[in-house]
Amino acid sequence: MKITIEHNVSPAKLDAMHVDSWATWQKGVSTFDWHYDTDETCYILEGEAIVTPRDGQPVTIQRGDLVTFPAGLSCTWQITEDMEKHYIFK
Repeated sequence: MKITIEHNVSPAKLDAMHVDSWATWQKGVSTFDWHYDTDETCYILEGEAIVTPRDGQPVTIQRGDLVTFPAGLSCTWQITEDMEKHYIFK
């Protein structure tokens, strides 16, 4: 299961996806385990985190990244800078 990251997403693409209408999530510096029951797409507004899939390589996500987490993914989040993101489950 692969985490997909798109860097430097254009404002036009964000508008077309209606990202501003998605829910918002905030979390301070912390480490926690997470499992995705459905696909999640998120846009990082602030902060940085290292997300390590079980049996996978860690990826760093940060401000300006559009990230997709696939259903069935189990991972560990290590938030290294306070995080704020827009997100939607599909």
